[in-house]
Amino acid sequence: MRSLIIIAHNVRSGYNVGSLLRTAEGLGVERVYLTGYTPYPVVDGDMRLPHIAQKNHKLITKTALGAESSIPIEQSNDINAVIDKVKNDSYIVCALEQSAKAVPLPSFKPPEKIALIVGREVEGLEQDVLVLCDKILEIPMFGKKESFNVVQAAAMALYHLRFFGT
Repeated sequence: MRSLIIIAHNVRSGYNVGSLLRTAEGLGVERVYLTGYTPYPVVDGDMRLPHIAQKNHKLITKTALGAESSIPIEQSNDINAVIDKVKNDSYIVCALEQSAKAVPLPSFKPPEKIALIVGREVEGLEQDVLVLCDKILEIPMFGKKESFNVVQAAAMALYHLRFFGT
């Protein structure tokens, strides 16, 4: 079975984080990294002010519905270190982003170990993150809107990566 990891970078909404955790757990993602300013649930040795940690935890758990307890989560402010770590573990790192360099998701043949990076809702992933990725994947759009919500996009991509291209 294909090994999947998610890296959520600079995702602002705790509700989106919770929903992403629930989606990742349902599709058999092995680990979720929450990087940059992405909110994260309360962890052992949490260094945040207690009221901030509890506020983020409450937002996340409202949509995660327990997934925050059943999927391994790691928090890091430094996405570069996380990318280096997963690459050293032989993962191919793919950004989910609109780009002239992007491969349409339906035509992508996923490798056995893949780390998928999703990011900011409006601005997308930063250029300095994209250059560290092995591939950029894009979900083709057919309507008038230019993008999907980060969690819906992640769900589509994870489903494709889990079941197609084998």
